[in-house]
Formats: sequence, C-alpha cells, structure tokens
Amino acid sequence: MSLAVGVDAGGTSTRAWVVDAEGRVVGTGTGGGANPNSHPPESAARAMTEAITTAMAGSDPADVRAWVIGMAGRSKLTDPHIAAVFEREWDTLGFVHVRRPTLVSDAVAAFVSATAEPHGTVLVAGTGSVAGRIRDREMVGTVGGYGWLLGDEGSGFWLGRQAVRITLDVLSGNHPPTRLADAVLHQAGIDPQAPDAAFRLITAVNAESPVHVARYAPLVSSAHADGDAAAVAIVDQAAALLTDTALAARDDGETTPVVLVGSVLGPTSPVGERVRAALRAATDAPVLGSDNGVLGAAWLAALDAFGPEIPRPETGTVEGGPRTSPSPGAAPLP
Repeated sequence: MSLAVGVDAGGTSTRAWVVDAEGRVVGTGTGGGANPNSHPPESAARAMTEAITTAMAGSDPADVRAWVIGMAGRSKLTDPHIAAVFEREWDTLGFVHVRRPTLVSDAVAAFVSATAEPHGTVLVAGTGSVAGRIRDREMVGTVGGYGWLLGDEGSGFWLGRQAVRITLDVLSGNHPPTRLADAVLHQAGIDPQAPDAAFRLITAVNAESPVHVARYAPLVSSAHADGDAAAVAIVDQAAALLTDTALAARDDGETTPVVLVGSVLGPTSPVGERVRAALRAATDAPVLGSDNGVLGAAWLAALDAFGPEIPRPETGTVEGGPRTSPSPGAAPLP
C-alpha cells in the first residue's frame, strides 16, 4: 500500500489525514497547536508529530510517498534553529521514502480544500488579511498581507482598531454615543463617566501587543446585530476593503472560484455576508468557504504521490467505516 499524509498545522489545533491511492481517508489524527509562530518550537513540533502518529496508527510509515503541511507563517521554519527542532521530530515518524514534507501556506491548503479547480483566488481575513492568486494550486501572487502596521485592511485587527477609535471619538465629543463604544469601554474595564476615560483606554490598548486590539472585533458584529449605526458603518467599510483586495488579485473577467477563509469571513459574520454578496455581484464566479485545510493538504500530498487522476479525499472515518459526502468546507457558504 502507498500512502499520502496531509497536515493542517494551526495555532490552536492540528489535524492530520492519511490517504491511500484511491483517495480514501484511512486514518485521522488531531493534536495541539503546531504553529511555531504561536507556540515554542519544541511543543509545536511535538503536537504535529502526535497528530500524524495518531493518523498513522495501523499503517506502515514506509508506505508514505508524500506529505504536505499547511501552515500560516511557514517562513518561521527558515530559521535554522526552529527547523532543526522540527526535523528531529519528523525523523521519529519513520518516513523512509520522503523524510521531509512539502510546506504550503494555510491559504493554499484552504483553497484546495474548497474546490477541485486548480486556479482561483483565496481571500483570508482573520486577525490579518491577504488575498492570493492561485494558479495550478500554488500561490503565485498576493495583494495585501502587510501586517497590522502597514495593512491588514478589513481584518480582525482593523475592525478592533476602528471600534476603539470610534470610542475615543465618542469620549472626546466628536461622535454621538453608540452601543459599540459602550461595549468597548465595558470590555476594557473603564468607567465611561470617568473624566480620564479616553486616556485610560489609550493606555490599556497600548499596554498590549498591537494585534491584541483584534479582541474588540467581535463587539462590532454584536453592535451591528443591534443596529448600531457606528458598527454598521465599520462593517460596510471592512467589506468594501476586503472585496477590493480580492478583486485586485483577479484578472479582468476571471470566472475562477473565490475561496473565503477566516473568522471575519465566516457564515455568521456580517462582514462575510457583505463580501460574499459583493463578490457575487462583481464576478461571474462561485464564492466558496473553507474551514477544512487538512483536506486540501491531504489532496496536495495525494496528487504528489499518486498523480493528477487521484480523486479528492472525502471526509469520513478510517477505511471500512462510514463514508460521507465531501467536506462541508467545500460547499458554498449561505
């Protein structure tokens, strides 16, 4: 038997799938966060190998012909010290034919998980934001992705910062009172009646790592649901920025799929709802959602191991167990 292994190495959790030459998922495993940007390299590497080892239970490591890891910020592994930590862990897996994996971005893995089409666009909006041009299931160009200081328009960071700025405008008398501002001050533990409330909010925000301002982003969605005018304006602006970012990564008249990834673009997010509507109006293209990067990583590994005719893996249990239709992550979002 020949096998391929796909891994979705997230900051919170890790998933691994083992796929055979017919595209069947013959083993699955989960573990803790395996992204070295979020965890010490030793614990991240250990979590990854634990997920893979669980997925490989009952299979011979010598049968693995290819493996792919989807990871955000995979450039971290260009650090020789961090790479050495992961390589020591990978050596324990016993993959004799292919000892080192192919590393792809989580955005590429997410795109491949959502569509069988080889070309298209992926738009990611979580804490940060970026759009990618996908050709032959590879990222060949990006728009945005410059980080919180230089970009990340429409992202969770951007939403949180806008919420704080509106709150400061309310406190300074330059904006009418809003439910959003009340929610920001409540979360920050600041009395809105305090004469120095604005200075306290500025101090509280600056005391944290800049990206932590994204923790105020969910307040925008909540206030939007209540009809708060400030939140509605922020949501509309975020959606416009993200839509423009996605369109900038596409050719004129392009009809390939657009895949949306990240919490800001999720099915319950008001920003995501507006972005989906705007993209469908601007392009004659399917707009899909993905939350199942391990499917994409596993299929990329299978394509490498078995060739272009290998079917996309199906979500399911190990071989011989119940089977299901393709992952919901591959279906259009409502």
